Amino acid sequence: MATAGKVIKCKAAIAWGPKQPLTIEDIEVAPPKAHEVRVKIVATGICRSDDHVLSGAISDMKFPAILGHEGAGIVESVGEGVKNIKPGDKVIPLFVPQCGECRSCTNSRSNLCDKHDIGPYIGLLLDKTSRITCNGKPVYNFLSTSTFTEYTVLDEICVAKIDDNAPLDKVCLIGCGFSTGYGSAVKTAKVEPGSSCAVFGLGGVGLSVLIGCKVAGAAKIIGVDTNPDKFAKAKELGATECINPNDYKEPIHEVLAKMSDGGLDYTFECIGNTKVMVKKCGYALYLCALLKRSTLTPLYGTTIYSKNSTT
Repeated sequence: MATAGKVIKCKAAIAWGPKQPLTIEDIEVAPPKAHEVRVKIVATGICRSDDHVLSGAISDMKFPAILGHEGAGIVESVGEGVKNIKPGDKVIPLFVPQCGECRSCTNSRSNLCDKHDIGPYIGLLLDKTSRITCNGKPVYNFLSTSTFTEYTVLDEICVAKIDDNAPLDKVCLIGCGFSTGYGSAVKTAKVEPGSSCAVFGLGGVGLSVLIGCKVAGAAKIIGVDTNPDKFAKAKELGATECINPNDYKEPIHEVLAKMSDGGLDYTFECIGNTKVMVKKCGYALYLCALLKRSTLTPLYGTTIYSKNSTT
């Protein structure tokens, strides 16, 4: 492409600090170095984790930064040594890298690559520098990706090539929300055919859990949310029934126990609410939310499952 090897001037939404609004700024995006890829972002979702940074719930961030980690785009250029990605490829940025060499990548029971940037947040590429500047000053990355921008630079191991026909405005959700929810049901919990499930929170992640439970063959899938406007879509995507905790006088875990002959086989918490987590709703509780460290305190010493639990 004509821009290869040159600095690209474009726009991005910059986060200047907690409890400060994003502002659209002119930025400069340098060419990718060895084993890096520069991507034109075509579509991006907004994840609650991005909001956690802006609200200050994630407190160890470095600013200014470009948030966003649920995107999709087209490769503009690649650095020296990049083998499996070429200009023109459609890709999804990965906030969990896949180096393929560390103990996590080579272990079939884990995929949290040792080269991730998920707390403490460094905010830089693997060579400890940034390719993005604003008014001549470096801008930090978020979760190795940064998708609230027209162009971004990623390490090669933070990019996944996808089908050339994939609609980028839809598959961008695979970058976080869909894979988190669907994977929780199919890969982590390994929901079994004929089982019973409950999903707390029917947002993007919760709806993705519903899809996973349905694909896995669950017989009873209960959607739980305080917003009944979400129920129609939930049922369309797999919920066999939906309930609103505000419609009951008794605690919701007691309601679910009655609905499932004493307890559900699998429950998925997709809100990030520890009050939900400490309630024993079934045999296994799977957490699909990013939590502040301080909010985990109520969980210590509390039995929240009977068989197993995975975060």
